[in-house]
Amino acid sequence: MPILSHIQPQKIKIMKRLLFVGVLLCTSLSSFSQRFEYQPLNYNQLGLLFSQDDNYGTARFEAMSGAFGALGGDISAFGINPAGSAVAIASSASVTLSNKNTDYASLYYGSSSNSVNDSFNLSQAGAILTFDTNSEDWDRVAFTANYRIKSDFSSFYRVIGNSQYLYNVEHLDDPNTPKTQFDRSLEQNFSAEKRGRSSVMNFGFSAVHQSKLFIGGSLNFHDIDLNRISRLTENNDDVNGNVLIAKNLIDTRIQGNGFSLSLGFIYKFNQNLRLGLAYETPTWYNEITEDYYEDLVHNEISDLGFLRTGIIPIEEGAIYRFRTNSRITASGAYIFGKQGLISFDYTYRDYPNLKYRENNSDFINANQGFATDYRATHSFNLGTEWRFDRLSLRGGYHYSKNPNLLATFGGGTNEDNIKGFSTGLGYNFGNIKIDLSYSKFENKEFESIYNPGDIILNNDTSRISGTLTINL
Repeated sequence: MPILSHIQPQKIKIMKRLLFVGVLLCTSLSSFSQRFEYQPLNYNQLGLLFSQDDNYGTARFEAMSGAFGALGGDISAFGINPAGSAVAIASSASVTLSNKNTDYASLYYGSSSNSVNDSFNLSQAGAILTFDTNSEDWDRVAFTANYRIKSDFSSFYRVIGNSQYLYNVEHLDDPNTPKTQFDRSLEQNFSAEKRGRSSVMNFGFSAVHQSKLFIGGSLNFHDIDLNRISRLTENNDDVNGNVLIAKNLIDTRIQGNGFSLSLGFIYKFNQNLRLGLAYETPTWYNEITEDYYEDLVHNEISDLGFLRTGIIPIEEGAIYRFRTNSRITASGAYIFGKQGLISFDYTYRDYPNLKYRENNSDFINANQGFATDYRATHSFNLGTEWRFDRLSLRGGYHYSKNPNLLATFGGGTNEDNIKGFSTGLGYNFGNIKIDLSYSKFENKEFESIYNPGDIILNNDTSRISGTLTINL
């Protein structure tokens, strides 16, 4: 079945679908039900993509693996805990550029291959405006606006091998009775390319009460733009050595906008110890549009007289609604005067609460999949920073649990857990700061052609970021 289905069927769409089936039946002697439509991404996997957050931010934030929930002060800390903006005593603006490199080592039924991907982004841009007050109780307020990438979807991989499975056993223009059976698999060639990103724009307010309690809230506007193109070529032969080459292409484009709220506080016990707690509501995507294109081409190396056939392309559109999970982050930080600090974040996400807000059977099944095949996850981020006059050195470690419980997608052995480290440095010129970071993580990804998880991808990703910060 295709990756999408109609959510709000209209008569004109039904008529187009019936017309397509009629034309297809007239132009080939193969029935419509014999066509193969593989499903490289299902709605559960799409739901995970919609919820994905790779902790992009300023280079200082990334160098400390995003462990800023109790620290504040940095504009990217605002994305973890909106109370953090009021920690900053001076207004500032920052912009960050990032380069991501991903190395996929893929395994497909005993055959291995490698693909290397590079992408370059404006990953963050924003400002904190702080104002001292004349109040005896409230010392300072801050207004914040910040754009950042949540996830860069850019990737490409290819696998070549022989699974011994096949879908295309007959040529669509074969006039023979019975039809020639191409029922032996010779090779499959599959590739998948993703483009686009998810991002968020935050607007928030925070304040400080008696130099102890920092509170804040934000409005978060999310955006998704994903284009995925997958190509599958099957080479199958018959008993006489004639070869059928079947090529299937699926091109999917997904766009959507969502909204969430964040609330948080930081409590400063003394000059050294701070604790923080933050909550972000689910993101409500009220209109995700999905455009879907598919075609199938049959070629044959033989003397049977039917060398090439192209199926009339399928073009579909759908609109649906989706709700991500919420996020709770508990944080702690210990400050060693002006010399350095250590910070820690723990984040809880409830993936069984992911939900498509439609009554279509595909989405009912997907929601049931979230409830039974996914679990709540725990993420840990640890960061440290040490200052030597104007120079700062930083490092961090991050770990995130795989939400999938299915062994075919790494859940049984926790092979899809994300873990990695980060490091970086910064130099303070006075009103201008320059920061650099390097972060690296690895995990396994699982995708499907014939069987669940029959493609295993060892994902080795590194990211280099640079940030320019100007005090206003």
